[in-house]
Amino acid sequence: MRRFFFRTPLADATALARSRELRENSTDAEGKLWSVLRNRGLGGLKFRRQARRSRFITDFICHEKKLIVEVDGGQHSERQQYDQQRTRDLESRGYDVIRFWNNDVLENLEGVVIEILGRLEDHA
Repeated sequence: MRRFFFRTPLADATALARSRELRENSTDAEGKLWSVLRNRGLGGLKFRRQARRSRFITDFICHEKKLIVEVDGGQHSERQQYDQQRTRDLESRGYDVIRFWNNDVLENLEGVVIEILGRLEDHA
């Protein structure tokens, strides 16, 4: 059964406030990755952070290449089923979703960036 969600001014305002809150309280890993992605710093492509797509707020999104990058902390190990459903929904809308753990970003930023670049090239 497919559910339809209609955007209302209240829903939009709530999502906007939530996106703003997430940007203001980003994790160290998100901040570190954003320092690479911002200002077209990766492949000259524009990424947005904490942006709404469908009914979800994504960590990072490149609309041009239809790529979503998620940086997951420990709480996601308890929400795997929700994350899988979320990924399926976003993929059904034509987006490729790639996930990294916080420690991957903090301890191996170069490897994370190389993997993201690989996915971007797949969408050339």
